[in-house]
Formats: sequence, structure tokens, C-alpha cells
Amino acid sequence: MRPAVAARAVAAALAIGLACGVRVLAQTSAPGVAPAPAATAKAVFAGGCFWCVESDFDKVPGVLSTTSGYTGGNTANPTYEQVSAKRTGHAEAVEIVYDPARVSYEKLVEHFWRTIDPTTKDRQFCDAGSPYRTAIFAQDAAQLQIANASRQALAKTKPFKEPIVTEVLMGGPFYPAEAYHQDYYRKNPVRYTYYRTSCGRDARLKQLWGEQAVH
Repeated sequence: MRPAVAARAVAAALAIGLACGVRVLAQTSAPGVAPAPAATAKAVFAGGCFWCVESDFDKVPGVLSTTSGYTGGNTANPTYEQVSAKRTGHAEAVEIVYDPARVSYEKLVEHFWRTIDPTTKDRQFCDAGSPYRTAIFAQDAAQLQIANASRQALAKTKPFKEPIVTEVLMGGPFYPAEAYHQDYYRKNPVRYTYYRTSCGRDARLKQLWGEQAVH
């Protein structure tokens, strides 16, 4: 190719490239265009036995996965034995991955209330001690605001007289529990059902929430 022709070809290619770049920038950074919603989000709740919390939330449409674990304490990578011995400050909790397009955080919080006894401190049903306390561990400021508003609203409309003692606080690191705890209610349905029934969980939920109880 002759030098003059080659120079014109290079210039044309550069012009096309710049035009394409301008179009891409316009598509990705146009003012007034809201960013696409997150495909998934996380919520963390402590509601006593994490086997039961997993079971209760796996039933919710829009919940993609549940993971039993530990949070709220001061020991990294704790074991079940350490947590249950009350040496870590952690609570048994469940990390929930959900699709915000199918279920809102507000709905998850509403569901949570009706799966627990929010009137007892450091205890849920037959399980006693700080690892079995109830709490909402918000993952950001927006969740914290929603959870606090829900707690305040529930205090005015609850169908029982006792005060609500469930904590609402910003969450910290979440440590997954041992593999044998994950999906326990599916892997060991007979043992799980016996535990849940003998612990009186559903009976107490019915007493507190009536037809609103989740089980």
C-alpha cells in the first residue's frame, strides 16, 4: 500500500475506534440511568438452633441458599464446641443469599420474626445460653434502618404482651459452621424432626404468633 493511502486508512480506523468508544461511554455512564439491581444479596439472622432457621428460610420463594454459621463474637474461625461452650461470644446464625427481585429484605425480616420467640434473652425454646440469642445482623446501613423500623412497628402490633428483646445491630464476619451442620434437616430428617418437636419450638411459636407462626 502506498504511504498516502496507508495514512488515510490508519486515520479512518482511528476515527471509527474513537466513535465506538464514545458510544460505549454513553451507554455505560449516561446521566440519570439507575444502575442495575444486584443479582443477589445477603441477610444474616440468629434465631436459636441454626438447623431450624435454615429449614424455615429455605421455604421462602426468592431465597437461593442458606448457610449455618457463627457471628457476633470475637473469635475467628470458631468451632461448634467453642461456640457452644460460650467461649467466643458468637451466636448460631444463618447467612441467607436471596434474589432481591423476588423477595425483599423487608419480607425476610417479617418472616424472621414469626420463626422465633423474640421475648427471651439468651435462649430459644429448649436451648439456653448466649449462643442461642436472637438477633438481626444487618449487612449495611439500609438493612439496619429496615430492621429497626420493623422492630419498632412490631412492638406496637405484636399479639403478645412481653417486650421484644431481639437485638438489631450491624453484622461482622460470618464463619460457616462445620459441614455436618449444613442442611441438617435434609440429611437427618428423623433426628431433626424429633429435636424440633421435643424442643417445643413450633408449640411456642403457635402460642406466641397464632396463625402467623412459621413452621
